[in-house]
Amino acid sequence: GGFSYGDYLRSGAMAARSPIMADVIKKAEAGVPVMGVCNGFQILTEAQLLPGALMRNASLDFVCRTQTLQVTNADTQFTRGLAGRTYVDFPIAHHDGNYEADEETLDRLEGEGRVVFRYVGNPNGSARDIAGIINERGNVLGMMPHPERVISPLLGGTDGAALFKGIFEGMSVAA
Repeated sequence: GGFSYGDYLRSGAMAARSPIMADVIKKAEAGVPVMGVCNGFQILTEAQLLPGALMRNASLDFVCRTQTLQVTNADTQFTRGLAGRTYVDFPIAHHDGNYEADEETLDRLEGEGRVVFRYVGNPNGSARDIAGIINERGNVLGMMPHPERVISPLLGGTDGAALFKGIFEGMSVAA
């Protein structure tokens, strides 16, 4: 997450070509879990680890607020901690969070269960209300909302903690 290179070019485009990304891509191709939040999601699409692109919000305004998401696939290594949850509330803070892809790609994502989060009341114009997707193998997650900002009641919520707890429990099972 976080802004890269000032986001003067398409968000994440320059960061996707930084030297460290060659290793990230190799690790992802080897099956290592990779999660990109906000600008990290943008980087993952620019690096072609995930399909589509993140464009300017349809309103052309920066959006910063708590956003309700529908959990559309809780059967992934990233979302298993949200099993039984239909909705979560995560903060969003972006100007370039409008997920776009061609219809064929969107249909494929839908048909393969790779859309893991959808916006309830789409804040940015994302195609089909998409807030987060996984790759074909299921080991790369990109999402615009910020689960790391709601991991404690002191931060205003714990919905993100459930996501991370599921990820860590899955890692210990696999080890």
